[in-house]
This record gives sequence, structure tokens and C-alpha cells, in this order.
Amino acid sequence: MAHAPQIKIPATYMRGGTSKGVFFRLRDLPAAAQAPGAARDALLLRVIGSPDPYGKQIDGMGAATSSTSKTVIVAKSAKPDHDVDYLFGQVSIDTAFVDWSGNCGNLSAAVGSFAIGGGLVDADRVPRDGVAVVRIWQANIGKTIIAHVPVANGEVRETGDFELDGVTFPAAEVRLEFMDPAAEEEGAGGSMFPTGKLVDDLEVPGVGTFKATMINAGIPTIFLDAEALGYKGTELQDAVNGDPKALAMFETIRAHGALRMGLIKHVDEAAKRQHTPKVAFVAKPAGYVSSSGKPVAAGDVDLLVRALSMGKLHHAMMGTAAVAIGTAAAIPGTLVNLAAGGQARGAVRFGHPSGTLRVGAEATLVDGEWRVTKAIMSRSARVLMEGWVRVPGDAF
Repeated sequence: MAHAPQIKIPATYMRGGTSKGVFFRLRDLPAAAQAPGAARDALLLRVIGSPDPYGKQIDGMGAATSSTSKTVIVAKSAKPDHDVDYLFGQVSIDTAFVDWSGNCGNLSAAVGSFAIGGGLVDADRVPRDGVAVVRIWQANIGKTIIAHVPVANGEVRETGDFELDGVTFPAAEVRLEFMDPAAEEEGAGGSMFPTGKLVDDLEVPGVGTFKATMINAGIPTIFLDAEALGYKGTELQDAVNGDPKALAMFETIRAHGALRMGLIKHVDEAAKRQHTPKVAFVAKPAGYVSSSGKPVAAGDVDLLVRALSMGKLHHAMMGTAAVAIGTAAAIPGTLVNLAAGGQARGAVRFGHPSGTLRVGAEATLVDGEWRVTKAIMSRSARVLMEGWVRVPGDAF
């Protein structure tokens, strides 16, 4: 029996924020995978090592968590006033599925660095020393991200003293601006609050009815009150991920929330939309010990947030969910804002399982509807490995 030899594809393995992923230039992909479709999905699944019934992704570049089962495709932008187009694919670990429905805010921090290093940003836009401003078109959600990338001697500076909870070592700070982050294409006519309310009663058959803030900003997110779920908001991963009943409850809540937000037409469709919406629960400030052993005092934070991604409690916080947190915190009356004390605020520092994170948002009330012009946060990024990934030639 003949077997197809492996092929090699130029790729870069990068950390962005608290996530890792395999980055490709669109032009480097095999011709069949340069357009959306089954061939592209099959290739990326094989690169990452999915679907893996063992849940380990041993035979690929993934690392068996939602934070590390990620792919990115970058190309020079066809959009006016943008440098690059950025497409994100969240690869399922145990099923043959790539979710293209949302962005990854953490890996967004690495896109500008990758684009500069990959020759996708015009040389005259990259200073010899200082900060390069990379204008990114986020193709999954049709939004603009502005990345402020430090540069030294004409090359991306990756090392520095910026510390990010959830990342072991310090690095150079990359400031991100998520422009007009409220979704336009999702949910009820593109409203930031697709149900028209800041707080809803979300009825979940077989589980209960919960107060919920459902928002489209950064990524569609369902915010719940921790106490109503039986939590304190200080939980670490094992408290939720080691409880199959809790995970099933959150997935049921997520499915019915997606239906209420207009993201799906039938609750069963949620299984094919694993990346969005996210589910998070919030609580007022309290002290706890983070997953690294670092104590977080109640006075260190404005509120506590725990969020689930791809069916599991996240080890830190998804960048896009942080945008949703900052946006919701800026709007008086949301569950996030109430947990943070209820007053209007332009930024919050929230506690997550790995520590704390600060995020800001500019919100205004226009003709009775809330608008957010941008959300701002800092991350870091670093190239971990570059060269080629190899996959069997008949994998796609």
C-alpha cells in the first residue's frame, strides 16, 4: 500500500497573551487551503493534532487545552487603511471541527509582531526604534484592532519587563485597541445587547432561571452572578473542570443563552458553535490565592470574573472576554458593573484564576443605546519557534 509523504509548510509557533497558536502567512498555505472550506479545516486539524479521542493532541502542535488549540492565518490587507487581515481558527480537541465564529484576543497581541517579522507590513511603517502601529482587520468578526508593537533596531522587540498574570516570564508590552468592539453582525440586528436589556431573566430548562447580562462586545458573552450558581468567584480551574455536572450545566446555559442572543436558531446548533458565546460568572471583590500561589487581595481588584472557553474554565482570561468585561463594566446596570460597585468607570482591574488584569473601555449613551468606541488592554507576545510544520500529504 502506497503512503503519501509528508509535506512541509512555513509556520511560526507563537505565544500571544495567555494563549499559543500556529501562525501562517496565507500565501504559504497549500493552494487548496488558501480559501475557506473543507481542505483548509482538514489541514489545520492535522497540524494541531485533532480530532484526538485521547484528548492529548500528541500527534500535533496542540497542547490539549482551549488556550493552545489555535491557528492564525495572516495576509496583507485588501482593506483601506489596514496593514493585514487576521483570521483565527479555534480547533476542537476531540472532534473534527474548526470554529471560525469569533476572534482570539490573546493571539491578537501576536499578530502585529508576526506581520512585521513576516514582511507583511510595509517597511516605511516600521520605525527603526520606537513603536510600530499595526492596523489589523479581524476577518472573523469584521473589526479593526490597532496593535502598538515595540521595535528596536528595525525589528520587533519581544523581551522586556511587562508582567502578565498567567504567563510565567516577563516580555515586551504590546498595547491593543479593539475599535468599535460591539458586534454588528451577531444577534438582534447587531445590537450590543441583543435582547435589548442590560440584565435578562435567562430561563434554562432543567437547570433554572438566572439573571444574565448578554453582550456582544469583543466576543458574545453571557455574564452570570456567581452566587446564583453556587460559586464565590474565587474558584480555580479544578473546582469547575473536575465537576462533570457543573460543566454540563454551563454548556446548557451557554446553548440557551446563544439562542436568546440570536446566535443560533435552535439550541442543538450550539454544539457546532463551541467558540462562541462565552459564559462567565462575576462576583464582588474577595481575596484568594491564584493558581501560581500568588495571593490576590480584595483590595487589588474591582471585581472577580471566571470564564469558560470550549467547555472548560479558562486558566486566566480570554482576551476577547476581557474586552466584554471592560465594556460591560463601563455601562451602569450590567451584572459586571454591579459586581464592580455600580458606578460609571472607564477601566477595571478584575481577578481571574491566574491573577489580575486591567482593561478599559470608552462607553457613551447615544439615542438611548450604548456605544463603545474602543476597548484597551495590554498583552505581550513572543515567537517560540519558527520554520515548518509537517503533515501527511493526503491529510487534506
